[in-house]
Amino acid sequence: MSRSFQHADLVAMKSAFISALYWQTPLGTRTKHEQTGHKQLLLLVSWLKASPFNVLLIKKRDNSSNDDHTNHYNSINSYHRFFVHKVSGIRAAISGNSVDPVPVPPSPPTLSSLNTVSYSGLSKLDARQKPSGSPLDVLLPRLWKAAFQCLGPSLGQIINGSLSTGVVPAALKAAVIRSTLKKPGADVSVIANYRPISTLPFTSKVLEKVVYQQLVSHLADSDLFEVFQSGFRSGHSTESALLRVLNDIYLSLDQGTSVLLLLLDLTAAFDTVDHAILLDRLERWVGIKGSALDWFRSYLHNRTFCVKLGDVFSSWEGLRWGVPQGSILGPLLFALYLLPLGSIFRKHGLSFHLYADDCQIYSPLCQKKGHSIQSFVSCVNEVKSWLMANYLHLNEGKTEFIVFHPNSRNVYRCVDLGPLSPYSKPVVTSLGVKLDARLKFDAHINSLIRSGFFHLRRLAKIKHMLSRAHLERVLHAFVISRLDYCNSLYAGLCQSSLRRLQVVQNSTARFLTGTRKRDNISLVLASLHWLPVCYRSQFKILVFVYHFFQSGGPP
Repeated sequence: MSRSFQHADLVAMKSAFISALYWQTPLGTRTKHEQTGHKQLLLLVSWLKASPFNVLLIKKRDNSSNDDHTNHYNSINSYHRFFVHKVSGIRAAISGNSVDPVPVPPSPPTLSSLNTVSYSGLSKLDARQKPSGSPLDVLLPRLWKAAFQCLGPSLGQIINGSLSTGVVPAALKAAVIRSTLKKPGADVSVIANYRPISTLPFTSKVLEKVVYQQLVSHLADSDLFEVFQSGFRSGHSTESALLRVLNDIYLSLDQGTSVLLLLLDLTAAFDTVDHAILLDRLERWVGIKGSALDWFRSYLHNRTFCVKLGDVFSSWEGLRWGVPQGSILGPLLFALYLLPLGSIFRKHGLSFHLYADDCQIYSPLCQKKGHSIQSFVSCVNEVKSWLMANYLHLNEGKTEFIVFHPNSRNVYRCVDLGPLSPYSKPVVTSLGVKLDARLKFDAHINSLIRSGFFHLRRLAKIKHMLSRAHLERVLHAFVISRLDYCNSLYAGLCQSSLRRLQVVQNSTARFLTGTRKRDNISLVLASLHWLPVCYRSQFKILVFVYHFFQSGGPP
């Protein structure tokens, strides 16, 4: 055996020992921070379960030639070109010449300048800020936070200088894009299956947080928020949005009236936002003027980004359109960009609810069916015109339409949907919840059961590597959290459906405790302090009611 082979085997053996020592070291001994430890735990489990994105990186590394750096650089540039061409293609396909059909509202109260922040205010904000930043950060965010007493005054000078002059430094507008799969199980070799997420410098996030608080305060004091926009608002969630929509639907069904529901899907909505239109909306709809408007103009213009894969960066590119996903201000600015949509829905007398770019339009089907259908058709046509005028693209292939009937025996009766027929589906997905025409949640429950047992099978392979406490946290993250998501919607659901979900929870409890199938599951759940599925749903409803009376809940 040659010396080179012996050396290679020795290196491989040392690497295996180091890797084994790392994974066998209790996670709690590696970090003193609970939040960081939880993230490391989920990261560990994701790697051991062969996370799709990590598998992609491993395959690229294993199949590469001797020049790994060149191959990684070519791969990263292919991602970079795809993201750039995707947005450019969407913008090119939109004429942008359509007339905006929404009249501008009366002049709102004015926000002409942004207030500087004191050291104490900055200290409180820094304490609440997550230690997340960008690969471009010279100083790690956790070091920023640890040394805030020394660095705080300098950070305050940077932030207050930006607020007073209305100029955002170029270094704070450079984003590094990381790619995440849009859906679990998607083909990792297809670039279109990835969503670009911007990672921004820590200083930029602190600056954005200061502006965000002032903008939210102005919107709240002036009552400028869209009432039925739940995206990225305190006290609002996807569950509160679905509760409101389904409550309205149930009320109509109880009166013996069918209900129409249309789910609109926008393609790369955050990435195609037109900066000139957004600034006009901030000025005319929100009342931002003077140096405050100058600050937002500087924030949007001359932004740059690159894509990072592994340790390799792509070339830099200017960001001509869009608001950065992953930023603090981006989601709020996008919600303000959509403010005129509410006027269109109200004009046609249709109920609606928004969660960021997810739009739900619904209305009871009255005796004059053609009138209700025609209202939907007219509304959709006007929405399309508005979207084109604002450089947003409606993805008609993913737009869904469903009719709910009060009598389950009449679910499949003939309803002339007219131009809406291509959108009609027997099951639609609204904010992650599958809805069928009978509102029995059969498709959604089937999906939860498949997902739950899938993760249990995968976790069984690494169960021996985790302590009891860590295993419980992992099970909550991968299984129980899915059972709890929007479980307030299960109120009034038949017991046979809830029992199917209870089987998943029982299996998870036995998986954690190692108890046998014949052991009394009620005692096992009680020892874990886990409420059964039906009671978890009731508890969630009580939590919503409590928050409503304490602080006023969403509509």
